[in-house]
This record gives sequence, structure tokens and C-alpha cells, in this order.
Amino acid sequence: MRRFALLAAVSVAAAVVVSAPGAAGAPRAWFTSWAQSQDGRADTPVTGRSLRMITHLSQGGDAVRVRFQNTFGTAPLTIGHATAGPSAGGAAVTSVRELTFAGRSAVTIPAGGEVWSDEARLVTRPDSDLAVSMSVEGTAVPGRHGAALRDNYLTPPGSGDHTADVAGGAFTSTVGSTYVVSAVDVHNTGLQGVVVPFGSSVVDGIGSTNCGPGCTQLGANRRWTDDLARRIVASPVQLAVANAGVSGTTSARSCPGMPPSVAGLDASSRLDRDVLALHGVTAVIYYYGTNDLAYGCDAAAILDSYRSVFARLRAAGIAVYVTPSTPRPGYSDQANLARHEIALFVQRWNTCGGTCSGVVNFDEVLKDPLKPNSILPAYDNGDGIHANAAGQQALADFVSLPMLTRSGPVLHPMG
Repeated sequence: MRRFALLAAVSVAAAVVVSAPGAAGAPRAWFTSWAQSQDGRADTPVTGRSLRMITHLSQGGDAVRVRFQNTFGTAPLTIGHATAGPSAGGAAVTSVRELTFAGRSAVTIPAGGEVWSDEARLVTRPDSDLAVSMSVEGTAVPGRHGAALRDNYLTPPGSGDHTADVAGGAFTSTVGSTYVVSAVDVHNTGLQGVVVPFGSSVVDGIGSTNCGPGCTQLGANRRWTDDLARRIVASPVQLAVANAGVSGTTSARSCPGMPPSVAGLDASSRLDRDVLALHGVTAVIYYYGTNDLAYGCDAAAILDSYRSVFARLRAAGIAVYVTPSTPRPGYSDQANLARHEIALFVQRWNTCGGTCSGVVNFDEVLKDPLKPNSILPAYDNGDGIHANAAGQQALADFVSLPMLTRSGPVLHPMG
């Protein structure tokens, strides 16, 4: 059973300064443009090597800052040098900019901690890849997000600092996880907010690399959250999208059949570090509950967790848009009854009975009209649970962009 360290958030001076409003009362202009929530540790230690992680920005700007996390680490992790630069494909970049931490090149992140870099003046574009590189000194087991759905790059052990390399030749190994890097902010005075899709594997993007029989698009950024970001970029709406999905997780804190590997990764436990700690968040799309049902939670436990999380988001001034639990052919009759009860709750007054801001009914998009407890075959990844690339696009197309521009919760009276 994995033992997860509690997050002991570490604030360096850089994180405090750059999170504050600009000089002379200027409006805040930092927005999280990409995120991948940490969900565990790497399988093997990293010793004296450089890591190059590829992030995909939903919006661009004129400067960046990066969050490095050691959330689930059991020992300090020392970064000797870090850079960021636009990806040129593979492990190559077009240029690099130094990343510093309170003005220093190196930083040690304690077990359970995190640090934001200082701002780096770097022009970035929407819907573009940004490579973040770091040299790890000594030996550490880095925290990671398991489902990067793309290749990330490492130099050989003991190879030292290659973070300033423009060519990618030194990065001879690949990994399908994202190590250490968990969020990228952009400085952009034209943006109005950040939408955070929050949930399990249906948010994490499982199935999105499946573009049809015999077709796989690893690294193509075809999650419905990516597709939604591209829709936004092509519209007058000025929002970024930051994904906060973690596969296998639940809304409720515990369910009878929950595997030990996801203990402590429920919605409430993740909310502070994976949503509220991001910058400029104005709305959350809450897509949780499918695993709760699969792990044997009843409707009451799931709805209790919904109400608790929604209340914390509303208290932070964040609009909450909720999707009813989507189909699985493997659900028991009891699970489908609970799914129906959850759907009634979510759809009541179109505001979860006055506890959320609105509904994004992905159940209507995915279900087979002839077998409503199953996914439409054209959208089925093949496991009956996740949407393929076509289904991901259909989900993204269903989201109302005007809805996302609302500045805060819209609630009906209780009763």
C-alpha cells in the first residue's frame, strides 16, 4: 500500500511576490494555463540526471512561472538548475530561459512540499507545448502524474545538467509520466479566468489517444479538456483551461471497494493543492462519481462529498458546473439506481438543488440511446467506460462557452 505524504506547502519569497497584485494596484494577470495533478511517485529513483517535461499551454502570454512539487516525496528533492522553452518536437526546444527561485538557480523542495519559480520573461502561444527542464542533484524519487499520455524525456543517470541544451540528443530515455512539474502560469492581461475540469480518468483523458481502429495519437492532446481549450482560443472568450484529473480517484473520501493506491486522492483531499492553489480560477467542471459507484459507494456518500466540495468552491468565489455520472455497462442494478439518484440531484433546478452553478450533462452526450447504461459505440474507447478521441471532441463541443464566462455561482433558494 502506498503511503502518501501530507502536503506541507512551502512558500518561497518568489511564490509570495508573484501571486500578489501588480504594482500601483494593477489587476492580477497571472493565470494557470496548464496543470497535471500529482498522484504518486516514480517507480525508480533519479540520480544526477536532467528531466525535460513537456507541458501543453491552453493560453499564452508574455511571461511564465512554473510549479515544482514533491508532494508525495519521502525525502528532499534538490533542483540544481531549471529552464523553460518552447518545444521544437521530441526533446528539442527552440530556445531556453532560466528559471530561478527567489533569485537563486537551485532550490531544495522538502518532502511534501512545493515551490513556484520566479517569473521568466518568455512569450508563449495558445495551444502550444512548453518544455520545462530541471537537473536533479543527488538521488531522489520524484513525484509524478501517472498518465501524461505523451513521452517525456530524461538523460542517463549521472549525466548532470543538460537543462540549457537546445538539441534533445542528451535526453535518451522516455517516460510516460510527468515528473515534478505540476502547473504552468502565464502572464496575460487579456485573460479573464481559468476553467478547471476536476475529476477522475474521464478528466485525466484516458481514451483520448484512441483515434480509431489501429490509430493511436500519443501526445496529440486530444483530451476533451484540450479540445475545449482550443474551442475557447477560437472564440471571443478569454479563459485558460487547467486539467485537474487523476485516474482511479473518487469524490467520496472512501468507498468499500476503493483500492489502496488511490487512498487520500479523493476530491476533498485534492481540492486545495489541485484547484484552489492554481491562479485565476473562476470555474470548475466537476466530473466525479463514476469510480465511487464502481467501488461500491452509495448515493448518500457521493452526494455528501458533492455538497462539501461545492460549498468550499463557492466560498472561494468559484462557479461550479457539474456533470451527472456517465454510463458503465458493468454497473450493478444498485449502482445504476444510485447513478439515477445522483442525476436527479444534479439536474434539480439545473443547479444541484441550489448547491452548484449549473449542469454540463455529459451523460446525454455519451449514452447509447438504445442502451442508456452503455456508451454510444461510436464514442466508446473499447472499455465501456472512457470516450475515444471522437467522444472527447463531442464532450468538448457540448460545453457552453457563455456559461463558463459567468463570474460566480448562480444559486436558487433552497427548498
